[in-house]
Amino acid sequence: MSDDEQLQAIRERINSLDEEIQQRISQRAEAAQEVARIKLAADSQATFYRPEREADVLRKVKARNQGPLDDEEIARLFREIMSACLALEEPMKIAFLGPDGTFTQAAALKHFGHSVQTQPAGSISEVFRDVESGACHYGVVPVENSTEGVVTHTLDMFLSSPLQICGEVSLRINHHLLSVADTTTAIETVYSHQQSLAQCRGWLDRNLPHAERISVGSNAEAAKRVIADPQSAAIASEAAAGIYGLKILAQSIEDEPGNTTRFLVIGKQQVAPCGVDKTSLLLATRNVAGSLHRLLAPLAEHDVSMTRIESRPSGRGRWEYVFFVDIEGHKDDHNVAQVLENLKAEAQVCKILGSYPTAVL
Repeated sequence: MSDDEQLQAIRERINSLDEEIQQRISQRAEAAQEVARIKLAADSQATFYRPEREADVLRKVKARNQGPLDDEEIARLFREIMSACLALEEPMKIAFLGPDGTFTQAAALKHFGHSVQTQPAGSISEVFRDVESGACHYGVVPVENSTEGVVTHTLDMFLSSPLQICGEVSLRINHHLLSVADTTTAIETVYSHQQSLAQCRGWLDRNLPHAERISVGSNAEAAKRVIADPQSAAIASEAAAGIYGLKILAQSIEDEPGNTTRFLVIGKQQVAPCGVDKTSLLLATRNVAGSLHRLLAPLAEHDVSMTRIESRPSGRGRWEYVFFVDIEGHKDDHNVAQVLENLKAEAQVCKILGSYPTAVL
């Protein structure tokens, strides 16, 4: 068989496989519609998005993958299929820290897929309000960066918000220098979010030491500001460059090559366990010697791992603090439930911010 004949045979096989894949996807979509009909017949206010179910499906997809596509790539493909099928059940609106082109929007699309409607909000507090009011089904907000630490505004919102954490997203962050200019020689001002300016401090010191650095609400807002000013540049994403018609003068200017930001998905529902879960807590204790040690001791006693702890001023009195704690496991797990009982007895405040699947993608 000649090379041309071999290629033709392979192409015919690909065409046949494409038809089979399309047929299977259509069957899956029809099954999703049937799920919607059954749920609505039982409850007109039924919840269609199930974070624990989706996390379990994606983990199984990765576990049974045998290549040649890698685990992350095959999971992303299934993520989009699931997103499209869920949109047939319930089109969802997701609030994010805008405007269009932010890393928060990228995190929202990574978690929910591209079949949702993303709704930009002007601030983190506005994301919370949009979800609390019912204007959006869920929201996505940044909570910590591997280089610069926590996003304090997000943590502070949980002090008063009734919303639950329903999921988390980890996003690899690549910062680019964007401008309408052709080179960096004329750049006198650099705009970006304060976290991004900090994450690119070394590069800016070496390459634009005399440029003024101005912090704005988001990287996409920075991109919008430089559209009409060839003497300014923005630190933002590749997506922002495309949206706002800017040139990429320098790529991947972040100081740490592993720069990653963690985002939280916030909503009104409590999430059932999926088997690989995390629980976030807000704790406050009396300001006396050894109080924090006594507060956290039950974690070791019941073999529960703490993955993060951050302190923030409580706002109730001078030198009074609250603690944001992440632990492994779901609040309904036996050992975690025992820890929570101990914490409620010892702490002045013990608020469960949510139990949710750990990030899959």
